Amino acid sequence: VPAHFSPQRHVDRARTARTPPTYAYGASFRAAPVHKTNQKKGKAGRKGRKVNAAHRNRNGNPPRRTPNPSPESIDRSGRPAGESRGAEMVSAFFLFCGCVEQANVAVVEKWGRFLRLAEPGLHFFNPFAGELVAGTLSTRVQSLDVKVETKTKDNVFVQLICTIQYRVVKENADDAFYELQNPQQQIQSYVFDVVRAIVPRMELDSLFEQKNDVAKAVLEELEKVMSDYGYSIEHILMVDIIPDAAVRRAMNDINAAQRLQLASVYKGEAEKIHLVKKAEGEAEAKYLSGVGIAKQRQAITDGLRENILNFSHSVSGTSAKEVMDLIMVTQYFDTIKELGDNSKTTTVFIPHGPGHVKDIGDQIRTGMMEASSSGL
Repeated sequence: VPAHFSPQRHVDRARTARTPPTYAYGASFRAAPVHKTNQKKGKAGRKGRKVNAAHRNRNGNPPRRTPNPSPESIDRSGRPAGESRGAEMVSAFFLFCGCVEQANVAVVEKWGRFLRLAEPGLHFFNPFAGELVAGTLSTRVQSLDVKVETKTKDNVFVQLICTIQYRVVKENADDAFYELQNPQQQIQSYVFDVVRAIVPRMELDSLFEQKNDVAKAVLEELEKVMSDYGYSIEHILMVDIIPDAAVRRAMNDINAAQRLQLASVYKGEAEKIHLVKKAEGEAEAKYLSGVGIAKQRQAITDGLRENILNFSHSVSGTSAKEVMDLIMVTQYFDTIKELGDNSKTTTVFIPHGPGHVKDIGDQIRTGMMEASSSGL
C-alpha cells in the first residue's frame, strides 16, 4: 500500500460523491456555498459580503445546513429507509386484507382449490400461502323474465310471459359459483320445458283460469333442479298470456255478440214489462172510469126521479112523461150550449128545432124497448 494512501480519506470521498439530495419535510434542500471572498478585506471583502447576502433568507440569517444522511440510511430508491419501510407496510396491509360488501359472499381459493366462503366484512388473506379471492356472488333476490311461445289444446298459439325470482343460497354459494356457467340460461331452459309440456293439454279458456297451476308446476320443477346448484327459487309469476292477434279479435267479437244477445233479452223483458204495466194501468183506469160513469148516471137518475116526483106533486095534472120530456129539452139546450162554447170541438151537423126533442126522446125509448125485448 502506498504511503500516501489513506483509507479514511477515500471513504470520505466516496460518501461525498454518493450523497443524494437531503429530504426534510418532503422537500430537498442544499446549503448555499460559502465563498472564500468573504474572508478577504477591502474591496474584495465587501464584494464577497454582497455575494453572501444574496444567499441569505428573508430574515437575514444564513440558510441552515441539514446534515447529510449516512449511506446506511438510504435505500435503493433514494429515499430514507424509514419512509420506505412505512410505504411497504401500507402496501402489505392492503395486500393481506380485503372487504366484502353487504349482500355479497366471496369465494376464497388456495392454490386454485376452493378454501372457504367469506361473508360481508373485513377479511385477511395470505397471498404467500396461495390464498386469493376467486370471485363474489350477490345474495340479493334477482328477477328473470322469460317469454314462452306454445300452442294450446284447441290449436291456439299463445305467448306466456313468466317472471322468475331467484337468489343464491349463502351456505351453498360455492356450488353456485363452480357448478353453473350461465344460471339464467339454465332456468330459461327448464321453464320452456315445463310450460310446453303443460299448456298443450289445456284449452285457451282453461289456461286463463288455471295460470296459477302452471306457475306452481314450473316452481316445483325448478326448485328440484336448481337447489343442487346452490340457487333458491323464491316466486314464479305468470305475468301475461297473449294469444294471437286474430284470436284476440275473434274472442272480442264473440264476447261482444254474447253481450248484445243478453242485452236484447233484457231489452225485450223490459219492453214486455212496460207494455204489461201500461195495459194494467189502462184497464185500471177504464175500470175506475166506468165506475165513475156508473155512479154519475146513478146520481143523474136519482136526481131526475126526485125532480119528477117533486114536479108532479107541485104541479097538478102533469104526468111523469111530460116532466121527463121537459127535463130532456133542458139537457138538450145545455148540450147545444157546450158545443157552441168549445171552439176546438169538431163541427157536428144535427137537425135543430123544438120538435126534434120529441123525436130524440122517442128514438131513445124505442132503442131501450128493443134492447129489453132482445134480452140485452
